[in-house]
Amino acid sequence: MGVSRPLGQRPGKLALLICLMVVAVVAVAEGWRGSRTTPQHARPDVAGAVAAPPPITLTEISRAIIPMPPGVPSAHASALAQLPHGDLLAFWWAGSRESGPDVKVYASRWRNGQWSNNWVVASRDSLGDALGHGVRRIGNPVAWTATDGSVHLYVVATGMGGWAASRVVQLQSTDEGATFKVRRVLPMSPVFNTSVLVRATPVGQADGGWWLPVYFEIGHKYPMLVSFDAHGDPQRLTRIGARTRSLQPTLVQVSPTEVRAWMRDANKERSVVQQAVSHDGGENWDDLGPTTIRNRGTSLAVLRLHNGTLLMLGNQGTSRATARSTLALSMSADGHHWQHVTDIVSGQPRDEFSYPAMFQVGDELHITYTYQRRAIAHHRLKIVEGKDPL
Repeated sequence: MGVSRPLGQRPGKLALLICLMVVAVVAVAEGWRGSRTTPQHARPDVAGAVAAPPPITLTEISRAIIPMPPGVPSAHASALAQLPHGDLLAFWWAGSRESGPDVKVYASRWRNGQWSNNWVVASRDSLGDALGHGVRRIGNPVAWTATDGSVHLYVVATGMGGWAASRVVQLQSTDEGATFKVRRVLPMSPVFNTSVLVRATPVGQADGGWWLPVYFEIGHKYPMLVSFDAHGDPQRLTRIGARTRSLQPTLVQVSPTEVRAWMRDANKERSVVQQAVSHDGGENWDDLGPTTIRNRGTSLAVLRLHNGTLLMLGNQGTSRATARSTLALSMSADGHHWQHVTDIVSGQPRDEFSYPAMFQVGDELHITYTYQRRAIAHHRLKIVEGKDPL
């Protein structure tokens, strides 16, 4: 069962460089912490008083490639956030290659039916200058717009080692994403605050706060969530379930008390989407039995539409060659039974259409994803209630 704990203050700077032995200590300590609880699979719960949503039809309106920075060959890991008046912001990283020294986080704004030219919102240099120490690489961004209109951007950054030595930097914009200032490094891991990453969209709360899905990646891999208040200050860190081979959680709040999580499986050979449930508003979590939805070690997105319908978008390939070559959209009324609706995009073996993000704006569904590691694609679909799915 996953439990939560209050977040402490930001730790002071280390006077000495952390050597590889420390990374091993982190792995052992976190593995011990993760193994103290025996995994328990809760019985599938019933939605109870939550009424089944009406059927819907999804019809594609448009598809496009978001403008990329010129001369930059690689792009990945898009995220979406909505501004107060309905415009969307898309964020992603781009550079010569993943982990390359020239990787930056870019943004583009969806307004009046088109995407703007991109601009840089974070780089190794800008983060390093703000934090007062070197940043070796930057990675996945995710974003959330607070009730006061400020945009909070979370970026994975590391000073040494690989992604397993990463931290999450919180930035904030008060000009609708035009510029960002570093606010803090999130205080999450108890051992040198390393090996925590982000991927999925945050989830808003009734009090104006939000939940940020995160995951731990040294040795044992497990999902967590960070609770923020309406001012963007972190309050609690909660582990999701007791599994030690799941990561990149995506969260959906079904009711004031019931919250569901779906995770990428770290076992690439025989993997399916993993799931967990909370019955007390995200305070405590139980693992559910694995789904039957294939997931060969890739990121997925789950969204609850305004009418209650659940959508899951992810790769369901069965081999290494087809692991990311098709993005399949599935639909569910209860979170237990999923129906394949359509393939948003499908290619040849070894093609890559991956790391999706979804956001509903009015009666439109917006989807972004990595397109062949060269660009970020955007699809817009019309949502019509009262008809059968596609």
